[in-house]
Amino acid sequence: MSNAGHQDTVPEIGVDLVRGLLAAQFPRWGGLTVTRLADGGSDHVIFLLGDDMSVRLPRGDWAAGQAEKEHAWLPWFAPQLPLAIPVPLGLGVPGLGYPYHWSVTRWLDGSVATADGFADPEGAARQLGGFLKALQQVPTVGDGHGLSRWSLIARDDATRTAIKARTGAAAADAMTRVWDAALAAPGWDAAPVWYHGDFHTGNLLTADGHVSAVIDFGGLGVGDPACDLMVAWTTLSAATRPVFRAALGVDDATWARGRGWALATGLNAYTHYAATDPRVAAQTRRQIDEAISDEWAEAEAETGAWR
Repeated sequence: MSNAGHQDTVPEIGVDLVRGLLAAQFPRWGGLTVTRLADGGSDHVIFLLGDDMSVRLPRGDWAAGQAEKEHAWLPWFAPQLPLAIPVPLGLGVPGLGYPYHWSVTRWLDGSVATADGFADPEGAARQLGGFLKALQQVPTVGDGHGLSRWSLIARDDATRTAIKARTGAAAADAMTRVWDAALAAPGWDAAPVWYHGDFHTGNLLTADGHVSAVIDFGGLGVGDPACDLMVAWTTLSAATRPVFRAALGVDDATWARGRGWALATGLNAYTHYAATDPRVAAQTRRQIDEAISDEWAEAEAETGAWR
């Protein structure tokens, strides 16, 4: 989606705006220090409020609605999940020229996870599989805020275009085999379950090398949970993916669709952000390489040709 509809009216999302919104809507917090975090992600600008709270403001239309969703659902999910998740403290409304709902949440300590930063990689794989299993076991209620949002086939044209634009012949062939297998896999035919919707390294926090929290539930929904399996290729390795898969209990078709999600989202992020963000470039290169690793083995001598 695009934020073009508001790009001329959204004020700068800075400390002054946050202080003004807090003073007008949550005066009890208006006197606390506000510090912008350098790396807030592509969807939100994030600020530390005082010592133990955060303020998240959507950057544009594509992230609008996430604050309301998290405020409605996360308090209900929190006691049913084995890892910490954000605790909503306040739901802000549009004001001072800023057109979106925004949120105040309890601060979660930890560092953003990295693929090579786990003290116990197999333990992390089990934690992640256990978290998703618990999430899928939470009873579904209402419409799930996104029952039909995630569709692999809807990404077919964009994914194939990215494959052709960014790859050499050998890598393009490997990616196409992964993508074709994902689309050919049988669809989810069990009862719809909850999914996180954006379950990857950037939305995981660690403490002392162990997974401590899961953040950013803006993609939360009900349906096919294969999209959450992207974490197996964004965060895990060939050695730990089987541990994760066993902990969650994933059938072959869902695994194939999950790998398709990892490839599609990796190519999308690489296409849109890698040229301007070296961190995203490194993460998405790894994600794509891991997603096609089995098919790529035969052409290992040509590694790097797709970039």
